[in-house]
Amino acid sequence: MKINILNKNITDYTGDTLIVNIFQDVKSPDGATGALDQALGGAISRLIERGEISGKLGEIAVLHNCASLNAARVIVVGLGKEDEFDLDRARKAAAAAAKKARAIRASDVGTVVHGAENGKLEATVAARAVVEGTILSLYAFNQYKKPENEHKITALSIVEKNKKLAQKFEAAVKRGMVLAESQNTARDLINEPANNLSPEKLVVRIRHLIRDLHLTKTVTCQCFDKKALKTMGMGALLSVAQGSSNEPKFIVLRLKRSSKPLVCLIGKTVTFDSGGISIKPSAGMGAMKGDMAGGAVAIGATLALARSGSKVNLMTLIPAVENMPSGSASRPGDIVCAMNGKTIEIISTDAEGRLTLADSIAYAEKQDAHTIIDIATLTGGCAVALGNSIAAVMGNDQQLIDKILDVSKSTGEPCWQLPLYENYMKLITSDVADLKNSGGRYASTITAGLFLKAFVEKSKWLHIDVAGKELVEKESFYMPVGGTGFGVRTLYELIQNL
Repeated sequence: MKINILNKNITDYTGDTLIVNIFQDVKSPDGATGALDQALGGAISRLIERGEISGKLGEIAVLHNCASLNAARVIVVGLGKEDEFDLDRARKAAAAAAKKARAIRASDVGTVVHGAENGKLEATVAARAVVEGTILSLYAFNQYKKPENEHKITALSIVEKNKKLAQKFEAAVKRGMVLAESQNTARDLINEPANNLSPEKLVVRIRHLIRDLHLTKTVTCQCFDKKALKTMGMGALLSVAQGSSNEPKFIVLRLKRSSKPLVCLIGKTVTFDSGGISIKPSAGMGAMKGDMAGGAVAIGATLALARSGSKVNLMTLIPAVENMPSGSASRPGDIVCAMNGKTIEIISTDAEGRLTLADSIAYAEKQDAHTIIDIATLTGGCAVALGNSIAAVMGNDQQLIDKILDVSKSTGEPCWQLPLYENYMKLITSDVADLKNSGGRYASTITAGLFLKAFVEKSKWLHIDVAGKELVEKESFYMPVGGTGFGVRTLYELIQNL
């Protein structure tokens, strides 16, 4: 889909479909919607009077046969209550309108920037949100389906009559495209079946992405194989992979456009998690192809930072493994040694992600990372506590935690801080090793965080648990069924701000 910025009055738009908006419970439209209403002889006002649209967030009404306009149809989308309107509601309104435009087979669509006209939002940021919501809402994973006659919108135009403002929109629109497309890349990886995204195939996929996005001079990709990992002493990571015929790959991406202290982003990447010997129930196990969502999101955020020209010194680690049961798999009761020399008693082979992250954190510290951020579908307890919309965050630096909490308010990817309660360390204290890899069901998200903290010696560290956020079964606004890519835009903003 091509995205344009048009400096003209809304009534002069020449495409086939126009998108305007109203806030909830307004009696008469104003701004661009008011100008359109006037050109249509009060048609939008009559919709409001008849109760055909109330302005609730995402509510849609369509006007056809608009003879007084060049556009054949007008979509009116609700923005919700004016005092509750924010950037994420702008995304959601854009998403609802875009999906309706596709449903009525629109091709050339023009839209106002939701929330910018009345000063509720800073105009360029609002324009970016509209682009993000539109692109994210139109995503579909259909690589394995027979071709269907699915309609696609070919062009979206941001229509703005103020010339100076229209010129400012250009950078914002490009940024919105990059962020949404990068999140969709993460969605593609999460949705990919595990038989087509083993650790080795993931390496190939990443290199193709770097090449196809023309980033070969910007992003380097280094891959360590099983032999190298043994030499490096990554016994914790290797223990997870030893039951699978698909060998592990430790992928290191580097983006260096700054001499600032090194930021390391780590994404948990278990390409399929059967639970190993501590095998999961068969019901719902197919969703465990999404246990690499942390890695997918880390890849997406890295590509977004590279494509947008961000001045960062970034190392992204993708510890890719497959966790399978077999005669060679690790067992409950085994003791393994991590890269930094700490020993771990394996209580459950289904608490595997933290083992891969432990060695990754040790590697990051060895590379003198100033700041380490890990993102992982780590604990079912996170989904129980915070549901499928809110991520848990923990860390050893409150300023870093406060930054992600603040950033997430505008990205629509909410986070909630959990305490690293030191008394709970006794739950992961082993009688035969330095640590246990599981402290049981109670406070499982916190004990997992404490486990990771034990491998952080000098870096600032932030842990993000996105379990339950990686896949959704019911679409809403700009979230389709399947992989969500939750965290790409938040990580982008956080690392950019650092």
